[in-house]
Amino acid sequence: AEVVGINTAIQSGTGEFTGVGFSIPSNTIAKIVPKLISDGVYIHPWVGISGRDIDPALATALNLVDARGFLIVNVVEGSPAEKAGLKGSDETKEVDGVEYPFGGDVILAVDGKIVRQIDDILIHLQRYKSVGDEMVLEVLRDGRVTNFVVELEERPNSG
Repeated sequence: AEVVGINTAIQSGTGEFTGVGFSIPSNTIAKIVPKLISDGVYIHPWVGISGRDIDPALATALNLVDARGFLIVNVVEGSPAEKAGLKGSDETKEVDGVEYPFGGDVILAVDGKIVRQIDDILIHLQRYKSVGDEMVLEVLRDGRVTNFVVELEERPNSG
């Protein structure tokens, strides 16, 4: 038998052990637990961006063909993202009465894997990356696709 996850909680409306179970993937445990045992702490890797997923409405506002990717709205000052040259949104654009962030980089892929939403980036960080690793982001900027190499740092307050 193969361990695919360790149960952490059950959401139950009855107070019994029936309902929806939540678990931590075994590959996450295999990465984090040895560090906890040896160092007493796990240091999370950090990029230093925030933004929003590209949904159909935002794709229309940005004149994108596909509703996939992650629009960078903010880049944290001094972060790995800033050091790599990534750019946040610097203006807004109104479409059908709704204001959308505009002008920031759109992350299309991480280390060659397609990004449909921020979860794809976060899962990749969690499963495969550590502080000090490099991560290649394929980014759409001003209509051109470019690669940026980000050297991951310790997430602030991650200890």
